[in-house]
Amino acid sequence: MNARLLLTASLTGLVSLAMADATNAPVKIGAQEAEHHYDAVMTVTGIVAQVSLRPTIVFINLDQPYPDSPFAAVIHASATNQFGALRALKGRSVELTGKIIKYHDRPEMVLEKPSQLYVVGGWNTPTNRPAITPGKPAGQAVPTPAPAKGTNDLTTGVM
Repeated sequence: MNARLLLTASLTGLVSLAMADATNAPVKIGAQEAEHHYDAVMTVTGIVAQVSLRPTIVFINLDQPYPDSPFAAVIHASATNQFGALRALKGRSVELTGKIIKYHDRPEMVLEKPSQLYVVGGWNTPTNRPAITPGKPAGQAVPTPAPAKGTNDLTTGVM
């Protein structure tokens, strides 16, 4: 009887542990804390203070502009078209999810897909959000329908 009870308890514990690992989202930290979490997959939160668009890379600096920013996200040219109107992020509260790396003694994260970037609260109203259409250059306005409540999709312009 004890062996059966022990086996049942062990299996229940293993199933619970497996389910917890599968449902755990990355831990959220503020931009200031990122330097303490190199090589960890985290969600870094902050206010976009600066968006710098360069021919081969985009920098998104949180909380303060460069060089005082405690954390930066980078998007390489091969992925920028997936993200839409990045300049419109300035002043927005965002959550960036991915691996925190150390680059030139500073924490940063490479964003490769739009699902890594979440705009907290979306856009204020449908009339003042940038229109984004896949395949169109970032910032080019095109008519789009009003977003459904609670959506946040940078690839379609619905936020």
